[in-house]
Amino acid sequence: MSRVPRATLLGALSALAVLALPAAAGAHPLGNFSINHLTQVSVSRDRIDLRYVLDQAEIPTFQERGRSEAAVLAAKQAEVRRHLTLTVDGRPIGLTVTGAALAHPPGQGGLPLTRVELSLRAAVRGARQVAVHDDTFPGRVGWKAIVARPGAGTDVRSSAPSGDPTGGLRHYPQDSLSSPLDERTATLSVHPGAGRLTAPHGPGGRAETTGNRANDGFAGVFADAASGHGVLVFLLLAALAWGAVHALSPGHGKTMVAAYLVGTRGTARHALALGATVTVTHTAGVFALGLVTLGLSQYVLPEQLYPWLNLASGLLVVLVGAGVLRSRVRRLRAHAHAHDHGHGPGHHHHGPEDLTWRGLLGMGASAGLIPCPSALVVLLAAIAQHQVALGLLMIVAFSLGLAGTLSALGLLVVLGGRMASRLRVPPAFGTALPAVSAVVIVAAGFVLTVRALPQLT
Repeated sequence: MSRVPRATLLGALSALAVLALPAAAGAHPLGNFSINHLTQVSVSRDRIDLRYVLDQAEIPTFQERGRSEAAVLAAKQAEVRRHLTLTVDGRPIGLTVTGAALAHPPGQGGLPLTRVELSLRAAVRGARQVAVHDDTFPGRVGWKAIVARPGAGTDVRSSAPSGDPTGGLRHYPQDSLSSPLDERTATLSVHPGAGRLTAPHGPGGRAETTGNRANDGFAGVFADAASGHGVLVFLLLAALAWGAVHALSPGHGKTMVAAYLVGTRGTARHALALGATVTVTHTAGVFALGLVTLGLSQYVLPEQLYPWLNLASGLLVVLVGAGVLRSRVRRLRAHAHAHDHGHGPGHHHHGPEDLTWRGLLGMGASAGLIPCPSALVVLLAAIAQHQVALGLLMIVAFSLGLAGTLSALGLLVVLGGRMASRLRVPPAFGTALPAVSAVVIVAAGFVLTVRALPQLT
């Protein structure tokens, strides 16, 4: 067993120390699925020059594994020739590729990114109205932009901005990461002149850089393990820690798990069962999405499944919450009936019988149903590097960390409920709280469902 470098040991301990912090960003600022492209257009007296830049993240790059660089570059050029169109004074004009470059910057978990730069030209003299439309890679998530540049011997007024906040798709405005730019069309009015350009300035904001981030986050832990840097047990602890940190980020069912245990008056055993269900569901989800990426990507894109998984998770939460709410309403009616007939409060027992194992499994599945993209990157990196067993071990550790956070939250809720039961609270409050918790579950499920619907394709 190799000796642990100080930096690796400190990294593992640091990861364990930041369990209360939000999860770090993935390797690519716009996500491991993104395909980003930028077209720069310049109209001169006797020609129109375009520069097309492609920045492709880890997962679509992985899907091109086994193809030669020449084949990859040829495919990108063919896509641009088909779907990047230039119209001059109402007539479509063909473009000639005058330069091409392909690079593979390092990405997350040892997987490469893809960067393509194409120079294109059309020999056109005396253009007056120019339109550019970029319909390359339709349906893929990512940053899409057209930027105008000054030409020689012309004065141009452009609908496309003159500024490029991405620096040629090398960094992206942080304020736009959740809603990236989607600008595919530009029109330019051209007159003879001295090289002036009138155009709106592009969006600004602080930038998130795309570069060598192979040692970031959970995938960075796998990269260390695959390359033999560090003792495996410490790297597994770091993977566990990243899973725990990931569970603290938005959208992992923390509120719903807590509300469910309150609404059903669950016990510590139920809280641990929830965690176990999350572990199994999340791990299985990563493997299933990996199979889709490997074998079915020609029929369905992996990123297209996430909105459907969000929808399934939301509907599952609604069903579970509705079941808890119905159970609470029945118990409240039984309590009212017993009160009307003069029975004492002892006839109304508050216990975990409101909780069903079907509901428990459903809630745990909804919390682990959506696989973390970083875990998928680790799986694909493990396959690419022929380290499948190590990758599976890391993913299980990550899922255990995710489940551990939710289980710990559940245990705190159960402990808090026991402590609250010793306090003198109004009986009406103790009776109504589980019902209110059930309403919270249903409402949260509706919110998840409504958010998922616009993303369906």
